[in-house]
Amino acid sequence: MPFETNNPIYDLFIIGGGINGCGIARDAAGRGLSVMLAEQGDIAGEASSASTKLFHGGLRYLEYFEFKLVRESLTEREILHRASPHISRPMRFVLPYHRGMRFKSDTPASKLLRLIMPWMRGRRPSWMIRFGLILYDNLGSKSSFAGSKNVNLNNDIAGKSLQPHFKKAFEYSDCQVDDSRLVALTARDAGLHGAVIRTRNRVTAARVENGQWIIEVYDEVAGEKTKHQAKTLINAAGADVKTILKKALGQTTSDHNRLVRGSHIVTRRLFDHDKSYFLQGADGRIVFACPFEEDFTLIGTTDIEHPNESTRPECTVQEVDYLLDFVSGYLNKPVTKKDIVWKFSGVRSLYDDGAGKLSAVTRDYVLSEKTVENAPLINVFGGKITTHRHLSERAVDMITGNRSHTRLHWTKTAHLPGGDFCHEDFPDLVKKLGAQYPFLNSKWADRLVRAYGTDAFEILAGVESEQDLGRNFGADLTEREVKWMVEHEFAQTVEDVIWRRSKLGLRLTAEQISALESWMSGIDIPSLMQLRLS
Repeated sequence: MPFETNNPIYDLFIIGGGINGCGIARDAAGRGLSVMLAEQGDIAGEASSASTKLFHGGLRYLEYFEFKLVRESLTEREILHRASPHISRPMRFVLPYHRGMRFKSDTPASKLLRLIMPWMRGRRPSWMIRFGLILYDNLGSKSSFAGSKNVNLNNDIAGKSLQPHFKKAFEYSDCQVDDSRLVALTARDAGLHGAVIRTRNRVTAARVENGQWIIEVYDEVAGEKTKHQAKTLINAAGADVKTILKKALGQTTSDHNRLVRGSHIVTRRLFDHDKSYFLQGADGRIVFACPFEEDFTLIGTTDIEHPNESTRPECTVQEVDYLLDFVSGYLNKPVTKKDIVWKFSGVRSLYDDGAGKLSAVTRDYVLSEKTVENAPLINVFGGKITTHRHLSERAVDMITGNRSHTRLHWTKTAHLPGGDFCHEDFPDLVKKLGAQYPFLNSKWADRLVRAYGTDAFEILAGVESEQDLGRNFGADLTEREVKWMVEHEFAQTVEDVIWRRSKLGLRLTAEQISALESWMSGIDIPSLMQLRLS
């Protein structure tokens, strides 16, 4: 089993290409560390592409008095939106109110209310919601997001889609984001700073020799095994963190994780406005209904204990029925299975803090550090998309310690690739792209800027006509764009292209997808990917 060419000793080797692993790789490479990351599947191939697509502070976490987590999340929401104005956008959330709304019985807020106002019997008073929203508006650092307010549903556009007995609501701000593109751009930025990113590369074993980690990796595409050396190893394998720790590394830890399956459904567009709904059920759980990809509505999520990491997550019939019944209890027109165009499911790995009920388990992260024969090992437990940057910063701080030659914190003010513009300038950027390339219609230009930001101009550099883009597979997905995804964003398969680097699987027909698959099988993907490495 050969060592990699020139036998480098990396400062850091990362297992896992989700948002945490890619975030750590980006931060570390930007500080001048040599980094290699191995992901057994595709970038964002698991939970990081199966979220509710939000940068959010976690409004419901206030009921658990997790003020530190909410403050950090709100601060990060601001930082991340500023860094990625192309793939994220502020969104208003409408929380319809009714007198029967109740707390989950196990939350600290519910227990406190029962103590001081026992006659409420677990009901959620409107004044307490309003107080929570005011707290939410002010917990983070200075925010560019609009504050919360009361809403009269009789004369607000959001009321038209709700059943007529809903008269009152609250409205607040959070941020929608394309989660899988966030991971792809984070990995791209890590690569631009010198990190080596290898997808379809599975870590089979790791051990320490002479104070260095020796990591054995199997390349699923090439069918080859290689060895790599690193001073520090980070296990950011998500749901597989304990499996990697035990089977590949031969290590144990007192830290544990709990696996939670979250499922979503996507339907045809259910309402004619750009606000989202924050809906609470009789069981105290909440479900979001958000505008999605212009013509659709995203509904989710469920929150169910998942048996083990080897069981593939699927959106079950029971979960579909639960989500349909949930939103149909609010909307004026029932949502049925005929409305569903797509469904997906992912497994989150939460840090097991000993909480009894799953809903009470912390959504905060834990970085568990240990030394194996003088070689550092960090295991990442928990975390969420909104806090990934801060998690990454802390992890790299643990690695660098007091090394004077490393760069200081930099990701707080840096933009992701294509994000070097202000959110308010997005419409002007779309107009500029359309003016420079007149064959683009407004919808096409908008999609390109929404996905690539200012990199859209680089993708189209030198193009004089639509024919220069190569074959159009449908939904204005062209050969040139797919090659960009392969060369710059680590895509290798049709699924990578139409469900993670984009959501064009919602628009392409089976015949168009088959044509794309046939074309991709005929191009030299390894050579295109090598262009990125050279």
